This record gives sequence, C-alpha cells and structure tokens, in this order.
Amino acid sequence: MSESLKTVPLNDVHQQLGAKMVPFAGYNMPVRYSSDLEEHHTVRRAVGIFDVSHMGEFRVRGPHALNLIQRVTSNDASKLSPGKAQYSCLPNQQGGIVDDLLVYMLAEEDYLLVVNASNIEKDWAWIQQFNTEGADMQNLSDEMSLFAVQGPKATAALQSLTDADLSAIPYYSFVQGTFAGAPDVIISATGYTGAGGFELYVPNQYAQQVWEAVMTAGQPYGLKPIGLGARDTLRLEMGYCLYGNDITDTTSPLEAGLGWITKFTKDFTNSESLKAQKEAGVERKLVGFLMDGPGIPRSHYPLVNEAGEVIGEVTSGTQSPSLSKGVGLGYVKTELSKPGSQIFVQVRGKNLPATVTKLPFVPGTEEA
Repeated sequence: MSESLKTVPLNDVHQQLGAKMVPFAGYNMPVRYSSDLEEHHTVRRAVGIFDVSHMGEFRVRGPHALNLIQRVTSNDASKLSPGKAQYSCLPNQQGGIVDDLLVYMLAEEDYLLVVNASNIEKDWAWIQQFNTEGADMQNLSDEMSLFAVQGPKATAALQSLTDADLSAIPYYSFVQGTFAGAPDVIISATGYTGAGGFELYVPNQYAQQVWEAVMTAGQPYGLKPIGLGARDTLRLEMGYCLYGNDITDTTSPLEAGLGWITKFTKDFTNSESLKAQKEAGVERKLVGFLMDGPGIPRSHYPLVNEAGEVIGEVTSGTQSPSLSKGVGLGYVKTELSKPGSQIFVQVRGKNLPATVTKLPFVPGTEEA
C-alpha cells in the first residue's frame, strides 16, 4: 500500500471481513466484500452498511456562518432550520462546480458541511478565501466516521439501537443523540442509493462500537457490509451525480440538471452569469439513457447522433443490476435531451442505439 494512502478508522475491520481494498480518493477503501451484484441487491431488497468515513466534514459556526454558506453555495441555506439538511453545490467563477455537498443546520449559527473525500483540501481552501467576516471554521474530517445504512429494512434494523423514533425522521432531516451507546451521533435520513435509510456521523472513538452494533442488530434483517462498487451502481440507477464524472470544474449546475439547487433569490459565487445562462438556455444537458439492446456504456465513450456526429460523451455508465440493461449518464446537445430521443453510444467502434430516459432509472423509496 502506498505510503501516502490514508486509511479509515475501521480499515482492519474491513480486511478481516474479506473486503477487497482499493485506492479511492486518496484512501484505502473497501470496493466489495462478496460481489457487486449481490451487494447491490442486498441494499435494494433488504439493508446494507457502507463505511464512507473518507468523506469530509467542516463545522461552520458563529454569527457570520450563514452569510459565508450563502456566499459559497448555490442553494438557499436561509431556508434551513435546526434538524434539516440540504443538498447544494459550490459554484466556481468560470461557470463550473468546485464540489457538491450537504449542508446540515445543527443549531442556530451552527452548520456542518459534508464534502467529497477527493475535494477536502480543495473545498477547505475555496471556502476559506471567502471567509472574510471570520466565521469559525473547523475541519473535522479526520475526527468523524460516517456509515450509510441503506435499504428498505434500514429503519427496522437500526431502531433497537436508539431511543429516537427513526420512522418519524423525514427525508433530509436528522436528529442528534445517543446511538448504540455512542454520544453525539447524527442520525440523518439521507443517502446516495435511493433505497431509503440513514447516514450515521460518529466520533472516531466510537466507530468500531457503532459498526459492530449495527452488524449485530441488522443480522435478522439480512444486513451485510457493502463496498464502493455497489454504491456506484446504486447511485447511477437513481441518476445521482458523481463529482469528477457527471459534475466537474467545467460543468454548470444548470447543464447538470441541478437548477433545483441553484437559487437566484440571493447572490452567490458566479450567480450573475449562471442567471444569464438560465435565461439564455443551456446548449447541452446531462441526461440519462437506456441501451436499446446489449452493450454497456462506460465513462468517456462518445455519444453520437444518427449521422454519427459526436454530440457528447458518457460521464457514468454500467450494467444496471435491477434492470439487467446498460444505463448511463452523459451530456448531449439540448435538442437531443428530451426523453424518448434516440442517441447512439460508440462501443469499440460500433454505434449502439440508446434512448434518452427520464430519471431515475429505478423508482426510489426516497422523495426529496
């Protein structure tokens, strides 16, 4: 293992469970424990636990916290109240996206920003340059573990571990309290799978205690550990963007279909030019597509029209375990972005037909 590769607190636990470990976003991470297919179906049909402790967490507090968050994020954080979370992004000054993130309002003047692992240093530096009023910022990324317990049986599997009524936590809401004997755990009704469930933010010293408690409590419900391989196919079936693939420093939130988190009721980084882009209309859009026949779309495969002219490229693609068909996301010219439009994916020199499809590919149990 490379000297520079970081490890999550439960690295040894995953190895003992037989996980295949791979470098991901600078961390040694479990990509699978059994098979991607089995793990995918476990989450869709029952419940699984992911260790996603590589994610970054920044605490932002004080009288200037909200102003800073409003300045750097596209969504309207003034709409949050304690116990609520919000999906958002950090626009850059060139029309692209620094990162996508979750914003949690823990209390008045107290927020938690959850960012992608590969962007922790980049995001910290980006936000700090706008922190001119002196909001109190703490990088807690190395102090917190994060477990995603996802699937239709997640509530039943976890309920015995907490006094909080898990079934009463609305989507994109959270409670803080004792969980499996660990204090100060954030129990958040969020996730990246569309299968329902919770994300648990746990102080590192309680990570193993909470993991083992979840594994034990979940056993009667078929809970299994799940790796990053299934996490990717699950999020792709929902059409959720992955930073670095579907959204980048050069993709506009409006092109990516993230207009719903881009609120022009306030000023934020590059808001004027994004507003102008919205009024003028975008020239390309991120779409989901289903392969009409055999063939698996992969990232960077060209997308072409009927005449064979390149109209874009695949940003994410896989064989959907739920549909047993190839599915993908990619940017295409706006005129070919309507559901039902015929496009073609170039796979090893052949133009294979695909149909633009309304997202998600698979119905989720979550409603934003």
